Amino acid sequence: MKKLFMLAIMASVTTIAGAQVQFGAKAGLNLANIHVSPSEQGTSFKFNANVNAGGLVYIPLFNKLGLQPEVVYSGQGAKVESGNESGKYNIGYINVPVLLKYKDPSGFFAEIGPQIGFLLSAKIKSGGVSMDAKDVFKSSDIAGVFGIGYLSSLNIGVDARYNLGLSNIAKSGEETETSAKNGVIQVGVFYMFGGKAK
Repeated sequence: MKKLFMLAIMASVTTIAGAQVQFGAKAGLNLANIHVSPSEQGTSFKFNANVNAGGLVYIPLFNKLGLQPEVVYSGQGAKVESGNESGKYNIGYINVPVLLKYKDPSGFFAEIGPQIGFLLSAKIKSGGVSMDAKDVFKSSDIAGVFGIGYLSSLNIGVDARYNLGLSNIAKSGEETETSAKNGVIQVGVFYMFGGKAK
């Protein structure tokens, strides 16, 4: 059994090593929000615009499927309105999605997979005053990623994704148990270096 397992691993490594691995760079726009439960009466959370940028690797597996791990800086957070007051949460993550990618010969693709995010910074800005809020949030975030896109014959692509937060990013308080989860719409462009686009 162990020999079969080792043979399977060696075959997988050989396949990946012989595959046409591609590297890429990407950047785009985030529309981020935080879904809070229970919601406080009179307080609303709205989309906050920010940026994302990073690198990726595409590893062909078999047929039209491939594996695409990424390392991406992602500006997230939300706009908050409560009565006559308003503010903004600016939260920065390093996100590491690992996506299973289906590529059609036409250039269109779909992707899905898990993502872990590592908290870099968190600030609350209100009335022209910015305060550090990193101690309010947990140091990591788990999400599910769903996306579609198109890669041209010039190795230039566009994609659209939704990052669905699965874990509670708020640290538990002594008096209340608040659940806060990220939700991020991402649109962007990317470029693949070397190899064939399709």
